[in-house]
Amino acid sequence: MVEDQSALRVLLCEMLSREGWETAQASDASEATRLFTEFDPDVLLTDIDLGSRPSGAELALMLSGLAPHMGIVFLSSYPRAAAGARAMGIDHAVFVAKQDLGSASDLVLAIEKALSTHPAPTATVASEHAGLGALTRHQLDILAMIAKGWSNDHIAGVSGSSVRAVERSISRIFERLEVTGDATISPRVAAAAMYMAAFGPSR
Repeated sequence: MVEDQSALRVLLCEMLSREGWETAQASDASEATRLFTEFDPDVLLTDIDLGSRPSGAELALMLSGLAPHMGIVFLSSYPRAAAGARAMGIDHAVFVAKQDLGSASDLVLAIEKALSTHPAPTATVASEHAGLGALTRHQLDILAMIAKGWSNDHIAGVSGSSVRAVERSISRIFERLEVTGDATISPRVAAAAMYMAAFGPSR
């Protein structure tokens, strides 16, 4: 959640927490970028006008390049801001007018829509980024820790994330590496083997 109005930011995060969502909050794009590497979010929920640059739209454009799986929900009180975000090429985002937010369910519906409509990579992109090349830097860091034989609890402690966030990141890593279809080998072992084949034993 990226919102420069602290009261609204805290309120929306509390609403989502009560609905079972794990949240992290930032007041501007700079803070959000730092949190992104730790939290590996499923969805970016951001105001478009953050009171400073980069704007929420610029932040979304940058982070979606690093995490194509990430859904995007824009909050704004100004229709022109939404039009500007679309003009930047962020067509798959969900736009929510702040004045139309009546309950937590409205926000959850927007998030679920964003998760269901973010674009899947094209065949060309998929072939160019197959295997380890499809992972973000944060995911590669986690994979290196898996290759060391670390548990999820240990990874969470070292990276400063929650165990749930680590589990979610690892699940995405396995999906991107396509190591979940063989019942004869553990995805964790298969992913670690791929990492060590590319980079050598992790120390």
